[in-house]
Parts: sequence; structure tokens; C-alpha cells
Amino acid sequence: MLSYRHAFHAGNHADVLKHLVLDQLLIYLNQKDKPYWYIDTHAGAGVYALTEGYATKNAEFATGVARLWQRNALPEPVASYLQHVLALNPDGALRYYPGSPQLAAQRVRPDDRLRLYELHSSDFTLLQENMSPLGKRVLVDKSDGFAGLKALLPPPPRRALVLIDPPYEDKKDYSRVTKALEDALRRFATGIYAVWYPQLQRVEWQLMLEQLKRLPVKGWLNVSLQVEPPHPDGFGMYGSGMFILNPPYTLYPLLEQLMPWLVQTLGQGAGSRFVLEQQAA
Repeated sequence: MLSYRHAFHAGNHADVLKHLVLDQLLIYLNQKDKPYWYIDTHAGAGVYALTEGYATKNAEFATGVARLWQRNALPEPVASYLQHVLALNPDGALRYYPGSPQLAAQRVRPDDRLRLYELHSSDFTLLQENMSPLGKRVLVDKSDGFAGLKALLPPPPRRALVLIDPPYEDKKDYSRVTKALEDALRRFATGIYAVWYPQLQRVEWQLMLEQLKRLPVKGWLNVSLQVEPPHPDGFGMYGSGMFILNPPYTLYPLLEQLMPWLVQTLGQGAGSRFVLEQQAA
């Protein structure tokens, strides 16, 4: 829904998991010289202030990226991800957090392209400003990312990473994710598709995962991080996950090593746990 502002949640435990996985997917694509497209259907503002404005309301980053900041002996994937955060905070004080487009902008190469969608008028304007240094390499579109995805596939280089990260405030988003991927796979079966989802006390996200697992792809990977038990009042996000279609073969063993560390570092009680499963290609 258009009322959603990701700034309230910037840098929280869900962002840490999402951006750790996203970074590894971009690193994998960069291993080949052939260019690719990064497509973000719900891009947000790109960069978020942590010390003022929306992010200070609940300070969710305090139990997310702040728990990793300036720690020693970090796992290599965590150190790699934090380099993107450090690029916005070179003096070592944690003031800004990179959203998915900014992280991708730091990782893509000169011949790669970004295609970003954002409907919220204020976030769209901020996204344009934050992405302006990339010039013609990036297109920012103030339209529905689900619909826009159809027009982009297949991409000219026949390589792409698509991030689908809706707010899910509208329950229809769950079914829209599945429908968008069904259509995308018909147009471009070999793309890497990454879906972020929240863990809430509602059945929609679990039903969506069951549907995603039945999509006609060679392989998929599902990883989730639960940082606390479900809330007694039935409200609130207690964890999140990433579902990857056509994942690189390197991702599962990397997460197998990393997820216990993330549970220990970001967990907030006895309910902390992770799930890692795959259907290999």
C-alpha cells in the first residue's frame, strides 16, 4: 500500500538477511564478464537516515545492523555486506543505511543496468536523487513494479537478478508475487528471482511459500531467520525470509555456515531459529 515507508524498518534484522543474500547474488553474477540487469520491483528510497526521521520511531536498526557494526572477527559474507554500509558512513558512526538499490548500485559494473520501480511519490523523488550518480545506467520508474516487470523480460543481456520485495500490507501482495513469477518464468526462465517475505502470525506467507515451491524451475532455495517467538498479541513481524528461484549453487553451503552465527548474533530469545532448505537443480 502507498502508506508504507520502509524508513521505519531500515537496517532491521530483516534488512540484514535480505541484503546479505542480495549481496551474495550480485557477487555471483559479477563472476562472469557478461553484463546483467538488476530489477527491483519495490525499490524504496535507496538510502535511509538512522539518526533522524522515521527510523528513530522504533529504532529497529538497533537490533539489526547495529549489532554487527564495528564487531571483530566477522564471517566473510557479513564483512562484505557491511562494506556497503561503511561506504555511507566512512567516519565509523552509523548514521545511514543503504537500501537494496543503493547496495546494488555499489556492486554493479559499468556495463550492468538497474531498473527500479517505486510508487510512493516521496520515496520515488528520493530514489531519483540517490541514484543520479549512475546516470543512464539506471532507470527509475514511478509505477507498479509487478506490472513493470512484464515489460522488461527477457532483458537484452539474457542475465538478470530480480528482487521482489513488496510491503505485504495489502494481503493481495502474496498472490501477486506468485502470479508475477509465473508470468516472469514464462518470459525468462533462467533469471535469478529473489523474493523477500515477512514472518507474521497469518497464513498468507506460508501459503505463498507452498505455491513458490511448485513453480516450474530447476531449483529453489528458502532461508528464513526468526529472531523471537511470535508475539502474544498476534501482531508484529518476528522473522523474515528470502525465497530464491534459480539460486547459484554457492548460496546454500554459504548460508549453511552463516545462519547459526546470525541466529546467535541477531536472536532475541529462546524462539530464535533459522530454516534453510532447497530443491537442487
